[in-house]
Amino acid sequence: MTDTHDTRESARHRAGSAGADGADGAGLDARLVVERGAFRLDVALTASPGDVVALLGPNGAGKTTALRALAGLIPLSDGHLRLDGAELDRTPPESRPVGVVFQDYLLFPHLTALDNVAFGPRCHGTPKAAARAQAAAWLERMGLARHAGSKPRRLSGGQAQRVALARALATHPRLLLLDEPLAALDARTRLDVRAQLRHHLADFEAVAVLVTHDPLDAMVLADHLVVVEDGRIVQEGSPADIARHPRTDYIAHLVGLNLYRGEAQGHAVHLDDGPEITTTEELTGPVCVAFPPSAVTLYRDRPAGSSARNLWRCEVAGLETHGDQIRADLTGELPLAAALTTVAAAELDLRPGATVWAAVKAAQTHAYPA
Repeated sequence: MTDTHDTRESARHRAGSAGADGADGAGLDARLVVERGAFRLDVALTASPGDVVALLGPNGAGKTTALRALAGLIPLSDGHLRLDGAELDRTPPESRPVGVVFQDYLLFPHLTALDNVAFGPRCHGTPKAAARAQAAAWLERMGLARHAGSKPRRLSGGQAQRVALARALATHPRLLLLDEPLAALDARTRLDVRAQLRHHLADFEAVAVLVTHDPLDAMVLADHLVVVEDGRIVQEGSPADIARHPRTDYIAHLVGLNLYRGEAQGHAVHLDDGPEITTTEELTGPVCVAFPPSAVTLYRDRPAGSSARNLWRCEVAGLETHGDQIRADLTGELPLAAALTTVAAAELDLRPGATVWAAVKAAQTHAYPA
């Protein structure tokens, strides 16, 4: 991802230079507080021009509520919303320099792709001919020039997504909002469109905020992840940092790690609800310990002379096929997930209810402050 991030750094530099004449506070500075019945969203977001921020979280976490608050579709109960130093709290949605790509794209069915893209500039007072010329240029940029005369029903899912993105960008927004932009696509199309979207976001010189529940979309498209659960931020940082240091069970599940919390004393971590785990790190105080399912070795009988410092007696609770591997969910002394080949699973005669011994070498664990 080096080329993409280098391009984003160039975009930030250009935006910073453009604002050096007095445009203080360039970018997004928001604290979004929305109260809706028993649910309360309280999320702070800051981003510089050129940043792509992903809001990641389970259904009902408040991601879409945050996005709609940024767009002005939901009023704030408290907090603030500033974009490039301008207060937007009370600015009507149609007057905000904000572009939105909705999950289902919401293209106007009676308009061609060209006129869908031209709609935004027309609403901002651009004459029809000039707006259509701008729209044609955006469709060319998106690789959709030959579909300019097509109506949405004639477009594939990937083409419709790119038309929606062109429509959002045609007004030159200072904030681009993307609500699950790849969710409506099949797996094969999603791969291609994700790569195209990553390219277009790399060239975008303002702030982009992406809402998704898909960790791959977030990891590939964003510079900065903000993980939201129950209306509040539980962790934020770079994709690499969050993937390596998950702090909630939800995040650990997304990135495919076993995660535990406990109290460290040297190389030993006494878990809050379970046995002790030996790690290579030497720490003191509250910590998290993580390791991948592939680090777990299973035995039907207690291994004699095993070099693993961590060994637990477990029971197979369930088995699932993941590509060419088998995932075993284990309960017992330490609930965990293990990954093994189909051949290894067959040789162990794994089945629900079977007793196994799970071993993890200390070198394959990772402990970090909680």
